[in-house]
Amino acid sequence: MSISITGTGSYIPELKVSNKDFNDHHFLNLDGTAFKQENEVIIKKFKAITGIEERRYAPKEYNASDLAFFAAEKAINNAQLDKETLDYIIVAHNFGDLKEGYIQGDTLPSLATRVKHKLKINNPKCVAYDLIFGCPGWLEGMIQANAFIKSGIANKCMVIGTETLSRIVDDYDRDSMIYADGAGATIVERSDDGGEIIAHESATYANDEANFLFFGDTYNKEDEKKAYYIKMFGRKIYEFAVTNVPSAMASCLDSSGIKIDEVKKIFIHQANEKMDEAIVKRFYKIYDKEMPEGIMPMSISKLGNSSVATIPTLFDMVKAGKLENQEIKKGDVVIFASVGAGMNVNAMVYRI
Repeated sequence: MSISITGTGSYIPELKVSNKDFNDHHFLNLDGTAFKQENEVIIKKFKAITGIEERRYAPKEYNASDLAFFAAEKAINNAQLDKETLDYIIVAHNFGDLKEGYIQGDTLPSLATRVKHKLKINNPKCVAYDLIFGCPGWLEGMIQANAFIKSGIANKCMVIGTETLSRIVDDYDRDSMIYADGAGATIVERSDDGGEIIAHESATYANDEANFLFFGDTYNKEDEKKAYYIKMFGRKIYEFAVTNVPSAMASCLDSSGIKIDEVKKIFIHQANEKMDEAIVKRFYKIYDKEMPEGIMPMSISKLGNSSVATIPTLFDMVKAGKLENQEIKKGDVVIFASVGAGMNVNAMVYRI
């Protein structure tokens, strides 16, 4: 028997926010001065770099824990699982429940506890906890679930990535166009007829890299509201990612014993289309190979960057045949890889 993903589910909000919806925004520089370019030019450059055309925002009445619950229900049904047999519910997020009109994230009780409550699971031995690991949080949760099962601590785990980043952005920051909302969930358990987690790799770079993503003030110097927003040094993140993610992927693949030509798909965190493409190209360059066409499914153009939710959502879409010209079948070897605040990097080799 091997440890495998037996069920997946995702929640993609219906509200679409296109790039055109930012035409009336008043974008400012770090020092509070206005950009010289018109918004149309700013947005056009943004699209060329990130690949994002539109993103999804959650309805006001739903928080991150609600999105997680919706995805969890689908994953449980997809796995045909008795929810009372779950040993762990691991919920990866970064900002908790950000309720409409509030400036503070709510994590009491934990989002995982809220999901268990919403699922009406009675078993007290189903342990629920949150994981904060930046954008690679869902994948780190998968690695932890694998360890729990491998060690005999657990038999069945559910790992969820959920986020409502649209509620933690500075409207005056052009980077606000990157972020989106969503949730993805997976069931991980021992199976004699499923896939197999073959190898994994994780790392934290916390010296100069620690504050590449951080909480910061609005760029509007006249705004007196005492609130912090998600901020980042985009260029530094790009340089870090294209340097460290390919090597982590290669180390993970090498430890798996799988050959590079056996890899059918790479599910990478949907952070930035150009950056993701550069990462995968450099990964193949390590093996003196060209990046195969279609190896990297992408959802960022329509769904934006929903942090921890991007990979499980993308995997669920491809698994269900909902992404054009992308499919996976039993026996295929895939790689999951992510990078984010910490700075954290991780990867996993998985056989479908």
